[in-house]
Amino acid sequence: MPTSLLEGRTNRQMNQKSGAARGLSAHSFTEKQGQYLAFIYTYSHMFRRPPAETDMQRHFQVSPPSVHQMIVTLERNGHIRRQPGVARSIQILVAPQDLPILDWLQINQS
Repeated sequence: MPTSLLEGRTNRQMNQKSGAARGLSAHSFTEKQGQYLAFIYTYSHMFRRPPAETDMQRHFQVSPPSVHQMIVTLERNGHIRRQPGVARSIQILVAPQDLPILDWLQINQS
């Protein structure tokens, strides 16, 4: 394989891994990421402030490291923005019409 083709392919792979080549379309996030984005959007509009990571932990019934990793991933992929050192500073960068409908947890009424 010629060097220029190999370099081009390697650069594309690196861009894909870093998220640099990703656009913000309705399909640029996973189903789980979409649910987190929908929760952040819904919570922010209901309570007029973004959720804390503990709010997401309670809603999704996951561990604190799981929530934090998801927030870091969403930020790295360009779906949200945060201010370092500022609590409840999450801002959604995805258009509301591109967000999925939030699935509320099923409550067993027995």
